[in-house]
Amino acid sequence: MERMRIAGAVRAGVAAAACGVLLTTVAACGADDGSATSGARRSDDGAHTDAARRTDSKTIPDVGARYQKQIPANSRQVVAVYGDGKNSADSTIVVYTKSGDTWKKARSWSGHNGKKGWTTNHREDDKRSPVGVFTLSDAGGVLADPGAKLPYTQTASIQAPHYWAKSHWHDFDYVIAIDYNRVKGTAPNDPTRPQGQTKGGSIWLHMDHGSGTSACVSQSKANMEYLLKTLDPAQHPVVVMGDKAELAAT
Repeated sequence: MERMRIAGAVRAGVAAAACGVLLTTVAACGADDGSATSGARRSDDGAHTDAARRTDSKTIPDVGARYQKQIPANSRQVVAVYGDGKNSADSTIVVYTKSGDTWKKARSWSGHNGKKGWTTNHREDDKRSPVGVFTLSDAGGVLADPGAKLPYTQTASIQAPHYWAKSHWHDFDYVIAIDYNRVKGTAPNDPTRPQGQTKGGSIWLHMDHGSGTSACVSQSKANMEYLLKTLDPAQHPVVVMGDKAELAAT
């Protein structure tokens, strides 16, 4: 535990050093048009789809061969994000755990993705979330570690700027970095983008503000706390994310 506290302090220093590039980092993830839609769907455990109702399977439900085969063989935790449509900002999020060779649904809820939907060729500021299978290695946020199993960096430098709409101010209280165009083992807001700036980055699971994001996947505070306390690096967690039609591709 002492080793983890020391590691967290080192990571916090890295995050603070990155504070000068905060605006570039958070703009890739959080704000949409500066306002939340009043008719947004709830981000809780009440939303279910056909995919969410299917509980046991040898494969992740409603994920075709194209993306199924990208799930690492040693992964035993999957966060599946089923987008309502290619151009929709609404998603259903389902957590699956593997027991033996069977995937079981642990929990599901509604959330949001990029305000313009999904893309298989994400570019900086296209307002679409990238489709794919990505590892989940690092977490952090403005708030103190709630008991995360992933390495957690608490830092004020990740806070959403207060010139954004007030509804967005708590977006980054908790975040989990999606390993798209980033360096694993660094704070979520580390600015390094191995594939270059134009491919975008800073794609996170983070707290919901009631509408679509710039590219991230958002959900309620309670569900973020659940993910932080559940996702375990020893289980090699990944996120499988995209619109339903694309995810079903064979």
